[in-house]
Amino acid sequence: MSSVFCACNNEFRGTLNLEEKSGFPMAKQKDASEDSRAQAAEMRAELARKIAAHIHLEGKEATGVQGLSLYRKAAPSECTSAAYEPELIVFVQGEKRISVGGATLVCDASTFLLTSIDMPVISQVTKASREEPILALMLKLEMPTVREILSQEEFHVPEAASGTRGMAVGVTSVELLGACSRLLDLLDAPQDIPFLSNLIQREVIYRLLRGAQGKHLRSIATLGEQSNRTARAVAWLKENYAKPLRVEDLASVAQMGVSTLHHHFRSLTAMSPLQYQKQLRLHTARVRMLMDGLDAASAAFEVGYESPTQFSREYRRFFGQPPMRDIKVRRGASAVTGLDSLEA
Repeated sequence: MSSVFCACNNEFRGTLNLEEKSGFPMAKQKDASEDSRAQAAEMRAELARKIAAHIHLEGKEATGVQGLSLYRKAAPSECTSAAYEPELIVFVQGEKRISVGGATLVCDASTFLLTSIDMPVISQVTKASREEPILALMLKLEMPTVREILSQEEFHVPEAASGTRGMAVGVTSVELLGACSRLLDLLDAPQDIPFLSNLIQREVIYRLLRGAQGKHLRSIATLGEQSNRTARAVAWLKENYAKPLRVEDLASVAQMGVSTLHHHFRSLTAMSPLQYQKQLRLHTARVRMLMDGLDAASAAFEVGYESPTQFSREYRRFFGQPPMRDIKVRRGASAVTGLDSLEA
């Protein structure tokens, strides 16, 4: 696994090591740590039961709470392309691997995935069964709400962190699990959703911002930060991926020099602008062929390729086989499992 995406695990271990060196009695430190882990494990199990009780389909399912979806898969999956939007995914059971820009993140029952910008990824469920399916809670993150919380006088903003990523994995805290559990409780009391939903979602965002991975969200939401300006370029590229890419135009959107944009874009996404555009094009073409029945040449032209041959070559290099063979395999998998073969 690439070290750039393991920062959260290193930070977590570092926190424990600092506690050991802090001078407090080790027995008390150990007991407190064990109590916290036991409480978190109990809360994860309870959250897993609530998710299982409210999801009826395989894959991603929307709920009556705006922005909240649940996720379930009862078997491991093949590697599948996906486009992740800004959101929080709290895993409570199973394991999933997400590859972005050549790096891999591993999400298990004790972690959450934080995505602060639109990211093309390759995802794979690696641990799931009928007895213990992978279960997760997914919550869209609204940047205006994040900025509003950061603007509060009572919220002390740490110094800006350099080199933040657009996607990171963190260890789920007891406080974050508690807020997520209360959000799910609203599904059993729909009359409370209009009043309490926004309040609890704000608490979830607050807990994220206060945690070790909050820097990844703060830097994107803070106007004037390099990451915020780079995120503007990312958003522009997502909307205009089918157009020819002129990095000078992208740099103008971000109000940066070309070399500065390249540096910050790669730091944020683990890809260059050209690699990001290529992955968006290939993912979108795959969706159109699979869902809308387009042939490879039509899909290639629609997403901005001038040469179907170049499209097929890059598609095979990225997905492992030529376009129509890949689509045939995906459709066959859907027919066997009865599931949409594109991962959430």
